[in-house]
Amino acid sequence: MIYKEGHVVENSKNVIDRNKKNISYISKLESYLSPNIRNIIRNVPQNFKETLEEIRLRVDNPLMVFGDQRDYFVDLKGNLTLNPMNSYYVTTDDIEKTLQFASNYSIYSVEEEIKKGYITVQGGHRIGIVGKVLLDNNGIRTLKNYSGLNIRISREKLGVATGVLPHIINAKGELMNTLIVSPPQCGKTTLLRDVIRMVSTGVPHMNFRGLKVGVVDERSELGACFQGVPQNDLGPRTDILDSCPKAEGIMMLIRAMSPQVIATDEIGREEDMIAIDEAIMAGIKLITTVHSRSLENILSKRVVGKLVKDGVFERIIFLSNMNGVGTVDSIVDGTNLTYLIQNTNKNRGIT
Repeated sequence: MIYKEGHVVENSKNVIDRNKKNISYISKLESYLSPNIRNIIRNVPQNFKETLEEIRLRVDNPLMVFGDQRDYFVDLKGNLTLNPMNSYYVTTDDIEKTLQFASNYSIYSVEEEIKKGYITVQGGHRIGIVGKVLLDNNGIRTLKNYSGLNIRISREKLGVATGVLPHIINAKGELMNTLIVSPPQCGKTTLLRDVIRMVSTGVPHMNFRGLKVGVVDERSELGACFQGVPQNDLGPRTDILDSCPKAEGIMMLIRAMSPQVIATDEIGREEDMIAIDEAIMAGIKLITTVHSRSLENILSKRVVGKLVKDGVFERIIFLSNMNGVGTVDSIVDGTNLTYLIQNTNKNRGIT
């Protein structure tokens, strides 16, 4: 989306191209589903598929999908319904076959990922897993008796950061430390991903040269790496640490990769703050996100609140799903906590 004088402008060709790509994402993902569920999802209405974010499988419970900002049950013919009694009920075999297809018939090969509660498949889609947890002296060893899967569809939305960049690049052409804030499923990771891509690539019309960006992708949601290869475009000057804890990853990048910018998702731990301080002292710019709904709520958080009060973030961007995922509610000057933009009409953002 491109913002212009309080309105949303988008090229119709971009809409068509994006919708075609969204449908191709789903078609590829269908191959990982058990035969029964694959046939059902193929019959889901095409216009709903364009908004599809999650497919949820729970043993002995109705098949569910989430899209268009709400969830639905799905019947045997692919019809969406609000009545669970009319739905297809997921079986243990559905869960097991889906995991077999997703792991290329080798659960052992993805055991390290399963310990973290999810696996990433080609295309960057992530399959969350629940079941019986087996422990050893080092913590979680693995999961077995799988009881549920949450298949999250990964979609790139190129260009959604276009309207935000003028607010995070100053008059001297310098990137400002930026915090993106939103509740879950409101577009902060999508926006962060595109900011990374554009900062890495450069923005010629703003006379902004691309910068070296180091990404700590702890949950494999930014680059969505599959077998070490990013499935999402994060730009030509970007180095990615996949499945790496944020604090450790930030320090590794500082020591080894000479980044000009470090980007990561969802900060909040004490060790994150210490690593961020190291990056700031090294003159490295920071782009990151946090789950929250308001400036007041952020200030009440122990770690992020301190960073904000200390003026670490020069720009704070608040998102919601008021008028669709990625609605930009406000942009705050982090140096004095005043509102630069506060949209009373909630202009639509990332869609």
